[in-house]
Amino acid sequence: MSLPEERDVVIVGGGPAGLAAARRLAAAGLSVTVVDEQPELGGQYFRRPAPEVARVWGDHRPEGRRLIDAVRAAGVECRTGHLVWGVDDDGRTLLVSDPAERPVRLRGRYLIVATGAYERPFPFPGWQLPGVTTPGFAQHLAAADHTPVGERVVLAGSGPFLLPVACSLLALGVTVAGIAEAGRPYRPSLRALGAVRHPARLRELAGYAARLARARVPIWQDTVVVRADGRDRVTSVTLAAASAPARPVRTVAVDALCVGYGFRPQADLARMLGCAVRTDPATGDATPVLTPSGRSSRADVYVIGEAAGIGGAPTAAVRGLSAALDILGREGHRPRAGELRGLAADGRRLERFKSLTDALYPTPADLARLLRPTLPDTATLCRCEAITAGEVRRTAGTAAGDVNATKAWTRAGMGPCQGRECGFAVSAVARTSSDVFPSRLPVRPVAVATLLEMAGEGGPA
Repeated sequence: MSLPEERDVVIVGGGPAGLAAARRLAAAGLSVTVVDEQPELGGQYFRRPAPEVARVWGDHRPEGRRLIDAVRAAGVECRTGHLVWGVDDDGRTLLVSDPAERPVRLRGRYLIVATGAYERPFPFPGWQLPGVTTPGFAQHLAAADHTPVGERVVLAGSGPFLLPVACSLLALGVTVAGIAEAGRPYRPSLRALGAVRHPARLRELAGYAARLARARVPIWQDTVVVRADGRDRVTSVTLAAASAPARPVRTVAVDALCVGYGFRPQADLARMLGCAVRTDPATGDATPVLTPSGRSSRADVYVIGEAAGIGGAPTAAVRGLSAALDILGREGHRPRAGELRGLAADGRRLERFKSLTDALYPTPADLARLLRPTLPDTATLCRCEAITAGEVRRTAGTAAGDVNATKAWTRAGMGPCQGRECGFAVSAVARTSSDVFPSRLPVRPVAVATLLEMAGEGGPA
């Protein structure tokens, strides 16, 4: 098999964090490769619209295009359509599948993991019906593709992300029948007054609130989805008070339902690289143990952006720049003192806002307690393996609360998603303190043809 291609820095993920790091590193003269499985850079936040959509509707985030152009102009090697699915036996060479599904191996003196996040769903009876999706998917269709997920939609779950998704749908002429928020973040409180210290974010929130008010979109707080009904497609959603899920409060006619409870760091690759992780007690997520600059327990591996912890696109960009400056310092480049101070100030400001947001909305641990009683034994919990909540509950008692033993005995989390979809729910239903399933090869589904070709070239079995 051919030797791995080696660069100064290999960055996995072409979202705001990876792009910010790549541009700064390349500008200083380092050889940089960005690897991303999507056909174009940008990640979820800067996802590029299709050319046909852009010609008609324009670019929904032109700053993303400018950043991508700057990265390419700086000489960064951009390998789009390349899926990183594992790590070689040496612990530092990335196993990659190219757009033609041929095996590729990449290695960098420094490796930056900027793999982003995935949404945090929680099952309910009917969640497998056509028309039931996540807010992130609805936002992708609305913002990047200018395509509505439905004509009459309910958004549900928890977190500030539900508001901009609702506004994106309204802009397409969709009827947003309501927003069901599991917490009570929008009631007046002394804690909410902390938002005045962040005027830009406050203006953004006020803009969303004004748009929803003009469209007369109700926001039902302390409300969760308990079931969805329909034959060939979802036609109605039943909502209940989070504090009393056994008593439904309303049923709403819909043709689409978008449910999500925030986001989870996508840290599988970092864990496979041997980076130390800790279980966040508030979220149950495995988050890498990092220095302020994003350096992991492995001196040559950095974890940035949402993979380092959920914080939003501005925070992701700051984390990307921080990692880049740390690498440059180790390489003998001396960043300007003003650049370092400004970046540190931005980081502190964004961290304060994140702390405020975290305090206003229920934590994933709180959500697990709220949502667990809403899931009957007959409901499908793991869609990949068709495992019900009852099977997990019965097995968890025998497994003494060990989530990995529960996974092994029921196969919940062993399907193509490897627990990315059901891990949070399995942990909640099994009443475990963590939903950290082991990170296994491949971290993402990969074509069998790629594995066979690699084996034929003498690659790892």
